[in-house]
Amino acid sequence: MFVGLRLYGFENIKNKIWRESFMKKIICFGDLFAQKVAKSVKAAAGFMLVLAMLLCPLSGAIAAEGGGSAYLGGNEDFMCGALPGPGFYPIVYAFHYTADEFMDGNGNKTGDFDLDVTGAAFRFIYVSDMKLFGADVAWHAIIPVINTQVEINPPGIDASNTGLGDIEISALILGWHLNKNFHFIGSLDVWLPVGEYAADDAASLGRNYWTVAPIAVGTYISDSGFELSAKLQYLMNSENSDTDYTTGNEFICDYVIGQHIGNWMFGVNGVFYYQTTEDERSGNDINNSEGRSLSIGPAIQYNYKNMFFNVKVQFDTHVENRPKGEKYWLKFMYAF
Repeated sequence: MFVGLRLYGFENIKNKIWRESFMKKIICFGDLFAQKVAKSVKAAAGFMLVLAMLLCPLSGAIAAEGGGSAYLGGNEDFMCGALPGPGFYPIVYAFHYTADEFMDGNGNKTGDFDLDVTGAAFRFIYVSDMKLFGADVAWHAIIPVINTQVEINPPGIDASNTGLGDIEISALILGWHLNKNFHFIGSLDVWLPVGEYAADDAASLGRNYWTVAPIAVGTYISDSGFELSAKLQYLMNSENSDTDYTTGNEFICDYVIGQHIGNWMFGVNGVFYYQTTEDERSGNDINNSEGRSLSIGPAIQYNYKNMFFNVKVQFDTHVENRPKGEKYWLKFMYAF
C-alpha cells in the first residue's frame, strides 16, 4: 500500500526548510529519537483508533479462499507514487465493504450471499534521509483491525468475527522523484499470516498463508495539476496448510485520475483485479477459478498543513468468482 502522503511540490519550499531543520535535530537511530518515535506511535495509534471507531464503527470481512485476497484493493489514490520527505507518517484507513452478490466464473449471481466488511488499517511509515540507487529509503508496516459478517445460503452459513487481520510489512521501500512531474516507488511487501483463522470459520480474519508481492507505483502530475497515478502489484500466495488450498497469483492495480485545485484533489479512482493463475487444491488446478473485477468511483482529498483527509467510494463491475459490492473509505494522515 502506498499513498501520496503529501503532494510533491505542495508547499515544497516551506516543507523543505522545515524538514532540513527537523532532521538536524535528530539522530535516526539514536536513543532519543527511538523514545520519541515510540511515544508518537502510541499517541497516534490511540488517536487513530478512536477516530476510526467514530467514523467507521466495526461491522464486517470474509476470508473465503475462492473469493478473497490478502489485499483488499483500492487502498491507494492521489500522489501514491510520490514518497514524502524524511519523517514519520502514521495513516489510518477506515473502510466498509458491503456485497449481496457472489458472482461465478461467467459473471452470474450464485445463491443467497450477504457480506459486510468494516475495519481500520493502521499504517506506520518511516522515511529516512538515506539514499540507495539515487532513491529515498523508507519502511512501513500495516496493521488491520477487522470485523466480518457473512451469510451464505445454501449451505446456511451465518458467521461473524472481530480482531486482528494479517499484517503487511516492507523492509525496503525506494522512492524516486525523477523531476517535478514524474515520481516512482518500488518495494517488496510481505503479508504475515497472524490473523485469527479456522478452516471451518467463514468469517476467519486471517488467510493462513504467506503472500509476497513486488510493487511498482507511479505518479504523473502536470504543471496545471492534472494527475495520473497507479499502484501495480503481483501477489504470489503460498499454500494454506490447513486446507491444502493455494489461491492463484493475483495482479492488482489501484488507480486514480484527478485534478488538483489548491489544497483540494478531485478524481475518479478504483481497482482492477485479475487473477493470473487458477486456484489449486492438493496440487490440482481448479478449473475456471480465476477472479476478475473492476471497480470505479469518486474520490476527494483535502490537504491541510501536515495532514490530509480523504473520502472515496468504489463500485464493483465486471466481476467473476468474487463478491460484487461497493467500498466506502475514510483516510487520514498526520505527519510528524
